[in-house]
Amino acid sequence: MKGRAAAIVMAVLLAFYIVLVGWRALLFIGSGEAVGIAIGIALIVLPLIGVWALIRELTFGATTERLVKQLEAEGALPEEELPVRPSGRPEREAADAQFPMYQAEVDADPDNWRAWFRLGLAYDASGDRRRARGALRHAIALEKTAKTA
Repeated sequence: MKGRAAAIVMAVLLAFYIVLVGWRALLFIGSGEAVGIAIGIALIVLPLIGVWALIRELTFGATTERLVKQLEAEGALPEEELPVRPSGRPEREAADAQFPMYQAEVDADPDNWRAWFRLGLAYDASGDRRRARGALRHAIALEKTAKTA
């Protein structure tokens, strides 16, 4: 739930930023000077990239939430038995000890989106956010492929 609230706050802040930058971009373009026009165009392009990134992240979040609910309904989510730090994050040593089990599951069935999703959760518990997101994105792609097949 904290992740969703943070995403909403970030989306609102990005929207506010885009409005302010867009206004400045129009002022630069309206100056009629070549440098001002170039800066104005850049100020339009950069927020568009930000909007694209925001949409991509919100889609990622919604899809992962949907897949978590599906795994939960199937009883296929890893059990939350890891000891946690005061912050609520799993202790890294305990998460690292369980990691090989999830890696072996993926190695045994590399086309199984559920195995990749659990591997992504294991990466996340171990503190490796980059690999966690990569594994979750791979799981999403496999799930989409399985749905259309």
